[in-house]
Amino acid sequence: MKTVSGQSFKQKLYNIIFKSDTPAGKLFDVVLLVLILLSVLTVMLESIASLQLKYEALFRAAEWWYTIIFTLELILRIWVYPKRGQYFFSFFGIVDVLAILPTYISLIVPGTQYFMVIRVLRLLRIGRIFKLTHFLKEANMLSGALRASLPKILVFIGTVLTLVMVIGSVMYVVEGGENGFTSIPKSIYWAIVTLTTVGYGDIAPQTTLGQMLAGLVMLMGYGIIAIPTGIVTVEISNAGKAGRQKVCRNCGKAGHDPDAAFCNACGAALPPPPRA
Repeated sequence: MKTVSGQSFKQKLYNIIFKSDTPAGKLFDVVLLVLILLSVLTVMLESIASLQLKYEALFRAAEWWYTIIFTLELILRIWVYPKRGQYFFSFFGIVDVLAILPTYISLIVPGTQYFMVIRVLRLLRIGRIFKLTHFLKEANMLSGALRASLPKILVFIGTVLTLVMVIGSVMYVVEGGENGFTSIPKSIYWAIVTLTTVGYGDIAPQTTLGQMLAGLVMLMGYGIIAIPTGIVTVEISNAGKAGRQKVCRNCGKAGHDPDAAFCNACGAALPPPPRA
């Protein structure tokens, strides 16, 4: 009886902590979100020098109070989860661990408590809590488009890195150390800043040839910035089209037009189009 009762209590805790379809579960999640926001706000306020000097003891007490609560919550999550290792190494499990580590590490390395702002990642659970599941499809489409774009983006970044190394080396030879281009790495830094149109202005070419090269790099920058945007946009468009295509329930053939009524492979009736 004691084992059954214990399992029942553990299951109830699991439903409260990991599910939000009950009043108790939703209350738990909402309270947790409020505590997360307050803890992040505490860290931000502590970074203000005037407030830190005046309320340092209060800030430290609040940080430990939040950390102890989140530590107990993490222990409960691991205890009630059926596959503890699976949860511990999941995305949210890792975030939950990282959310409490900075306070403990600050006992050895002062200042690391500011890394507690990572707790804001725990707010990603808000979609589950407030039933924002209709955004999941769009989120999956975006992540799929980014994954599909990754090879092209990597090739693009490799090309840009090669380009800035060449430009930086040329600028180092043209301008030299007397004009601030004291090394090839520093010249490459200038090329990156210029090509991305950031333009800090801490280093600037002084010779006519260097200024002409800088102008060319600036013009190239406008065109280069648009390339990754175009790549991702195309993949998002393709993912959207694929999401609207019908799949035959009979033979599994995909790629039918949204207005198709019958499968072009087996002739079976296709499902109606999804509701918007």
